[in-house]
Amino acid sequence: MICVIQRVKSAGVSVEGRVVGSCERGLLLLVCAKKGDTEEIAAKMAEKVLKMRIFEDSDGKMNFSVTDVCGQALVVSNFTLAASCRRGTRPDFFAAERPPLANELYESFVSGIRNGGIPTETGRFGEDMTIDCSLDGPVTIILDSDKDMAQCV
Repeated sequence: MICVIQRVKSAGVSVEGRVVGSCERGLLLLVCAKKGDTEEIAAKMAEKVLKMRIFEDSDGKMNFSVTDVCGQALVVSNFTLAASCRRGTRPDFFAAERPPLANELYESFVSGIRNGGIPTETGRFGEDMTIDCSLDGPVTIILDSDKDMAQCV
C-alpha cells in the first residue's frame, strides 16, 4: 500500500463540480492498494499515519501528530501511485490492486483513520476527482508498506 501524506491548511475533493469531501487543518491522504496488500497492512498504515509526528510544536519542531493537534483528514483513492515508469513514456499500473479488492482495502484504511478519532471525509472510489488544497509547509511524505513497514508483509 502506498500513501502520500500531505499536511494541509485545508483540502477538498470534487466530483463533477460538487464537493464530496473536505477537511480543514490536517492531512490530505492519497491512497493506493497494491497487489498483495491485506487488511492488516491497511490497518497498520492507518495507525502509522495517525502517529506520524509532522505538525510543529511551539519551537517549530515536528513533534505532534494529527491526533495531537485535533486535525482532520481527507482520504482519496489514487491507483496511479502504483505507476511504473521503467519502460517508455507511458506508465503502467499493473502493480495496482483490481478495483473490488482495492476498494475494500481503501475502505479498511479509511476506517482505521476514522477509528483514530479524527474527523475524516473521503473522495469517491473509482471516480474522476478534482482536488483543491492549501499545502502547509509544504510537508509531503510518501509511505510505502513495502519499504517503510517491512514487518507488515
